[in-house]
Amino acid sequence: MGSKFSDVDEYGFQRPEDFDYSNYEEIMSEYLKVLAKRQMQWEKYMRSHGISVMNRALKRYIRKGVPAHLRKLVWLRTSGATAAMASDPALYRNLLFQKHDEEIVDMIKIDLPRTFPNNIFFPDIQNQLFNILVAYAHLNKDVGYCQGLNYIAGLLLIVTKDEEGTFWLLRHIVERIAPNYHTKSMSGLITDIAVLNELLKVRVPDVHAHINNLGLPWAVIVTKWFICLFAEVLPTETVLRIWDCLFSEGYKILFRVSITLILRHRDTLMATEDISQLANVFREMLQSPMVTNCHEFMNSIFTIPGNIRRRDIESLRTQVII
Repeated sequence: MGSKFSDVDEYGFQRPEDFDYSNYEEIMSEYLKVLAKRQMQWEKYMRSHGISVMNRALKRYIRKGVPAHLRKLVWLRTSGATAAMASDPALYRNLLFQKHDEEIVDMIKIDLPRTFPNNIFFPDIQNQLFNILVAYAHLNKDVGYCQGLNYIAGLLLIVTKDEEGTFWLLRHIVERIAPNYHTKSMSGLITDIAVLNELLKVRVPDVHAHINNLGLPWAVIVTKWFICLFAEVLPTETVLRIWDCLFSEGYKILFRVSITLILRHRDTLMATEDISQLANVFREMLQSPMVTNCHEFMNSIFTIPGNIRRRDIESLRTQVII
């Protein structure tokens, strides 16, 4: 292979056979320097402030990337999961020990082996993931168990190595960041795909019209992006950088990432002539050097889409006709 990088990434995921090691080496040589600098700045910040109050400085630090060893703490604190856990400390244990619906248990058991078959750490955490998914399904009867939750909870668990903490983060995602994405009607997901469609119509009318003319529905393109919050869609480190911001800033980040992906591939998308070419571009762009370079990509999601305000999204959510 001739690379100093393993064919398994630091989170235990097998890299694809066609992985571009030379390009990755080029990106990482810069990114590792960024990480070292960020780590020193985070240590200094933590000594003087901690993570008790969300302020502009902390928001800026999070946008520039949370060091791996601080992710669990930062995610739990900024999402409010720590406070929620403290207000109901026995909830998780009680959910595990109550009588469980056999149909839900069977569905989760079927999905577990399919979750991360190419992850070397996954066999060790499979039982914990089972517990988390069963407990959440019995807490939130409207959602129960929905495919996609296994990927979100699985990645949370790989990063935090904390079963109960993952349960509370999963709850925050399903109920606050992606409300009604995972219910049977998926009404929140359908609404937000329509909202993204409206945002793109205004911000990139040429691409929006071109994709509509070729006939590839937006739901086909972005359902997996939204339902898994980009897990299993973008490179792992890029997903975790997105999640750093999702926990501290909320659902707006999903729209920022989606619009940036489309805007930064504008020329390639416009050059497509039929639906299969278009589908190929969408497939390829999700593993392109642009998204592998997570630091540069994350910087761009805060500049390229322009201003996206929560109240504008809320307003569009009430206006779109599904």
